[in-house]
Amino acid sequence: MDLDGGNKRVYQRLGGPSGDSKHQKVCYHWQAGKCNRHPCPFLHSELPTPNVNGTSSKRPHGSADNSGFSGHRRNPHFNNTWGRGGGRGGGRGASGGVVGGDMSVVRKADKVCNYWIQGNCNFGERCKFLHSWNTGDGFSMLTQLEGHQKVVSGIAFPSGSDKLYTGSTDESVRVWDCQSGKVVSTFNMSLLLLYPCKKCVAVINLGGEVGCMISEGPWVFVGIPNFVKVWNTQNSMELSLNGPVGQVYALVVNNDMLFAGTQDGSILVWKFNVVANCFEPAASLKGHTRGVVSLVVGANRLYSGSMDNTIRVWNLENLECLQTLTDHTSVVMSVLCWEQFLLSCSLDKTVKVWYATESGNLEVTYTHNEEHGIVTLCGMHDAHGKPILLCSCNDNTVRLYDLPSFAERGKIFTKQEVRAIQAGPNGLFFTGDGTGQVKVWNWTPEPIPTIQ
Repeated sequence: MDLDGGNKRVYQRLGGPSGDSKHQKVCYHWQAGKCNRHPCPFLHSELPTPNVNGTSSKRPHGSADNSGFSGHRRNPHFNNTWGRGGGRGGGRGASGGVVGGDMSVVRKADKVCNYWIQGNCNFGERCKFLHSWNTGDGFSMLTQLEGHQKVVSGIAFPSGSDKLYTGSTDESVRVWDCQSGKVVSTFNMSLLLLYPCKKCVAVINLGGEVGCMISEGPWVFVGIPNFVKVWNTQNSMELSLNGPVGQVYALVVNNDMLFAGTQDGSILVWKFNVVANCFEPAASLKGHTRGVVSLVVGANRLYSGSMDNTIRVWNLENLECLQTLTDHTSVVMSVLCWEQFLLSCSLDKTVKVWYATESGNLEVTYTHNEEHGIVTLCGMHDAHGKPILLCSCNDNTVRLYDLPSFAERGKIFTKQEVRAIQAGPNGLFFTGDGTGQVKVWNWTPEPIPTIQ
């Protein structure tokens, strides 16, 4: 029995130097969170990055001061620190079982307990599955909104309103009172936090599946087959914009222009006429060969993601296409502007980060990989003002990442995949899933450790 050799292996797997680094290997089971070998002949830590020319293998994380989810370029000579937080988070997920030899601590599987959902799990804290809809610190669920019968495809919170609007493929828009049933004319944030959207006060039947929903100021825009419905929540004005062919999958507003991505691959443009108090047709952008499912505006550009696997970049001044991005290999489900970067996600299981070169063209500077297709992206800030990216995947989870490191912050679990995520005021955010359920979440300050 090689006692000395066994001690050496234990020392090396905990990160100690080895005489021959070429034979170091990270334990596959440890990476999956389920190694039960004591001692294990392989490393229980990631291999250090090899030094080059004597420089340190440690790399500083990028600063995110004054970070905002916008397309305005503030630093063309950026320091690329994307993905330096470990990608998907490595060993955060764990298989069920007992941790080490301590029989009182149970390592939870990365899955919600089905019996707990039904209210009859008998294992309690000893259950190896999660008894919670989320993991991670810094956010918590406030309440659940029940009513929609099918996929929640859009969520909007108009500014100056005390109502939350949700749209669904059940052909309805529901209006939720964020003051627990009491209708008043002013927006009261303290009441919203105490009684978050507990009562549905109106159900609007549209006669067609809701493909998307957004709000801009007091306006609410809803995309349905062949139409865009428009409501002004301040003066109760209602408009119906025709022109789209098929379902309207995406909407975005820039200044006085409304853009709609449609099923036939067109992007329709309306301009608001202040004198006539209406939206007038202005243009139709052609180029995509299949449906346009995502739109975002940033840096005087319109970005469109399509079922044809491409992203098109449009000049907002003359509405001409400047560039077509073809790096994704499946449907581009969502596009998002953050700082000087464009982020895009796809059913090809990747999030791509784009930046503008000196020529003005966009190129991929970082690719983040997931194990499942990605349905939608949403950017927001946590309670400390740090930028967070929410990635909804088609394995019924939403993953939360710090930007730009992509260090995992937590995970949200749902019965079916989340199609709609919306940031709200004062640290609130909302998710809507395939069952029709809307959840209300709140960012909470994490406790700061103190030195005794």
